[in-house]
Amino acid sequence: MDKVDYIKNPKAIEEKSMELIYPYVKDLHLTPDEVRVYSRTVHASGDVEYAKLVRTSPDAVAKGIEAIQKGAQIYCDVEMVRTGISKPALALHNSQAHCLIKDPAIAKLAKEEQITRSMAEMRTFGKDLDGQIVAIGNAPTALYEVLRLALEEGVRPALIIGIPVGFVGAAESKDYLMEVSPVPYITVKGNKGGSPIAASVVNALLYTDVKRNDMLAVEGKISNE
Repeated sequence: MDKVDYIKNPKAIEEKSMELIYPYVKDLHLTPDEVRVYSRTVHASGDVEYAKLVRTSPDAVAKGIEAIQKGAQIYCDVEMVRTGISKPALALHNSQAHCLIKDPAIAKLAKEEQITRSMAEMRTFGKDLDGQIVAIGNAPTALYEVLRLALEEGVRPALIIGIPVGFVGAAESKDYLMEVSPVPYITVKGNKGGSPIAASVVNALLYTDVKRNDMLAVEGKISNE
């Protein structure tokens, strides 16, 4: 068999990926930090269409970075989001990612209230979400519950990353987020999304200080071609 030549260095792979993605985000009138968030969704999905589907409220990325730099905790709807978030990056910011979806008490509450476990989980987090970051990548019902907490009980996360995926309620929950959210948000229009995408947004925020120079280097390389 002929020898296949391919990139083996992890940093080189990532840099090449971001270089290839950059043309899809460079004309979207984004800040460098927003470019990083949009690029991460494309990178995580392998789908350049995400560059046109990401939606953020004004200054949402900046607010998320500010919260993380203050040590904000990350509250996730499912374990797949939690496990996708960089643990070393969390540690650098004195933060942790939390998920209670497998907790027996959550299953019990969901059964008693006749609601989904993800709703019961967010309801249990409650006021603990104040000033923190919520990352939802799976369950539209979790997003609806966080918005209910915000609108009816005055809970105020620093940022809602609401990117549930699917064909039942996902697009509608994200439209509702964009319509009524009293706090900053990052989302993806339509039925696309998922746990890897939600985790990629959190990671983009966590990596900010480390990655700024890398992105500037990519921008410079593209502009010189």
